[in-house]
Amino acid sequence: MSDPAIKDFLAERKAMWLKKKINPSMETEVVKQLETDADQLFSLPVWLPDAAKRAGQLSLVSHPAKFSHPGAKASPIIANAPYRPDGLLRSGNVDTELDVLGNAAAMDVYKFLMLEMQDGQTILAHLEDDTDTIRQQFKMDTASFDELSAGLLAIKGSGTASTKTSGSIKQVYFPVNNARDEYHLLSVLTPSSMMFTLKSRINTLRYSDETKAAREARKAGKAHETGYAEIYNLSAIGFGGTKPQNISVLNSRHGGVSLLLESMPPQLEQRRVNPPRDSFFGAYLNPKFYQDAFNKLFVEVLREVNNQHVRNQIQWQCKTIFYQMIAHAWEVRRLPEGWSDSDHYDGLPMAQKIWLDRQHLQKRSDTEDREWLDTIKRNMARWFVQAYNALLDSADSPVHTADRFKIKDYEFRELIKWLDDCEESLL
Repeated sequence: MSDPAIKDFLAERKAMWLKKKINPSMETEVVKQLETDADQLFSLPVWLPDAAKRAGQLSLVSHPAKFSHPGAKASPIIANAPYRPDGLLRSGNVDTELDVLGNAAAMDVYKFLMLEMQDGQTILAHLEDDTDTIRQQFKMDTASFDELSAGLLAIKGSGTASTKTSGSIKQVYFPVNNARDEYHLLSVLTPSSMMFTLKSRINTLRYSDETKAAREARKAGKAHETGYAEIYNLSAIGFGGTKPQNISVLNSRHGGVSLLLESMPPQLEQRRVNPPRDSFFGAYLNPKFYQDAFNKLFVEVLREVNNQHVRNQIQWQCKTIFYQMIAHAWEVRRLPEGWSDSDHYDGLPMAQKIWLDRQHLQKRSDTEDREWLDTIKRNMARWFVQAYNALLDSADSPVHTADRFKIKDYEFRELIKWLDDCEESLL
């Protein structure tokens, strides 16, 4: 018993054929004869073998050459790219139907192959899988199943032993071996199925019933449950002129018009602050920026008097430098959260990511886990010592190469204690 989809298809083809053949002036006997002929022509045992012979006049393609030039004659290409979660819009990552090229008189064969049977699979899919279901449907005396299958599946073959391109197609020379000046000559083809899938999605976004309701609600000043989205600065591009069917089936179905999204260079806002790539305490912090603050510290260190007032001044000057470093860190914190997730900042230690990136605010508020904070304090103290010793020997310092003024180990531990007093500003 034939699948309902096949029955309906043949009945529709029969009705169309009779509509063209019969006119009101015909005699009854002639009409009856035409109806008898139609019953014969559009019975599956008769129509299907003929369709199998005509299927080779069509070609299923993913990238038709005629979109580059209507006169291009190239081998039909079906890109069988695998799906990969790489975030790219490309063949294999988008579920689209294939386009069709070929003799317009044979398009009924394509429509037949795209019929969905009761199990939801197309006839073409059944043929490709060689299922028992399709074998039962195509069991007839007029042709063997193997003959029918081979003929119908010819729609997916190029009919040639090798792939051929055309001089009418846009081509690109792509170097593959600079040492030997070798290259590939690539033919650039249009992914028509992806292009018209995009158009369909844009049209749904702009003209669906839900979008129309949302627009009406906006005009009336009322709220809408979902609202709607808009895409601006779209452009239209046409293929095939007054005969879009000469390009492809999908092109004809869409009236020969596709849509282009705006493709303009982004307007980049220059960053006033660039996050550190490897370490906040490396080349990112230039000791020269703190020269004045360190010079004031050196003045206190040089005093011959060593009393509580001098020691307080030294501590105050050290904390001033700490707060200047922390203010620099807060400039980085003002950047949009999540910036440290970029591969560009893979070299930045995790403790510094927690400290500098706003997305880790919850982590910084965790009073149980402060290992990252201890790491930051040690890093700050080490940088302070390195900057202190380097500036102490510089020409701009009031003290030159005075080893007795270099920071000692016990003084390093004192710096850590002073940083504890600055802890609130570090969080």
